[in-house]
Amino acid sequence: MAIAKAERLMNLALCLLGTRRPLSKRELRDSIEAYVEAFGPGNGPGGNDDSFNRMFERDKDDLRELGLVIETVESLDGEIGYLARRDSNRLPPITLDAEEAAALGLAAKVWQQARLAGAASGALQKLRAAGLPEDVDPYGPHGALEPRIPVHEAAFEPLMLACRDRRPVVFDYRKATAARPEQRHVEPWALECWRGHWYLAGWDRDRGAERVFRLSRITGKVRSRGGRYTADVPDVVTVRETVASWAGEIADRSARIRLRSDAGYPLRAKATSVRELGDGWDELEIPYGHGLDAWLVEFGPDVVVLEPAELRADVVDRLRAVAKG
Repeated sequence: MAIAKAERLMNLALCLLGTRRPLSKRELRDSIEAYVEAFGPGNGPGGNDDSFNRMFERDKDDLRELGLVIETVESLDGEIGYLARRDSNRLPPITLDAEEAAALGLAAKVWQQARLAGAASGALQKLRAAGLPEDVDPYGPHGALEPRIPVHEAAFEPLMLACRDRRPVVFDYRKATAARPEQRHVEPWALECWRGHWYLAGWDRDRGAERVFRLSRITGKVRSRGGRYTADVPDVVTVRETVASWAGEIADRSARIRLRSDAGYPLRAKATSVRELGDGWDELEIPYGHGLDAWLVEFGPDVVVLEPAELRADVVDRLRAVAKG
């Protein structure tokens, strides 16, 4: 069905771009095979005019949403016609210097996921066709760099599309302190990669507040839901600050932990002070913000939280949840 609709829209766009005069609905109906097959010719018996009109209006709106400028023209005898003038639908010349082309080349190489890699490669090909100078190599100036953003979670692609289309979603989410997942109804804002992990920032309808979800904790399929957003979407900078806060990058306190002498080098890099305790243990003072408990759990028996008490309790709860499976 998706392929049939895409073909129908393409044929309609070609008709509107190829004509030198406005075409009426009847003429477009008779010119496009998909319309004839579905509703019959415009002047033939048994034609379903109401159904055709609804589909035509939807198709016309879809093309306009995709960026095609469609003009509505009324003739002297009052008949309404449609056309898409080529000069109104032609992009201006694209001019890129070597640095801009290199930046686009690096962006195209970032994604490892097949769908995004194909889209990025296709975009570069279109830029070549639109006038990107042949002597400019988008990859050349930075050939030694191989940037990569790994995407392993199955939830990434449907959430990326939901963020783009502003569609609410439903998914099952297992918190680190819970043994079982629970259903969440979310209005997705943006996806952010933080410290090697992907996070979704959005509005949690069940809790009536903004929340951040780690994609690796989403279980099952992400399902789309109809309807509009009920909360305002903040700007990109605010979303990134929210993710940073939930991921533990914004700290307003300090915590004391015991750490095995030969372990936890990322924690040592964050530490504001380190003191040897002997017997293979050190005492560290590290910044404490939201999400630190989840990070400490990753080090397992190599870390013991000394204070504050609430951080110690959170780490213990997470470890118990892991032990329960």
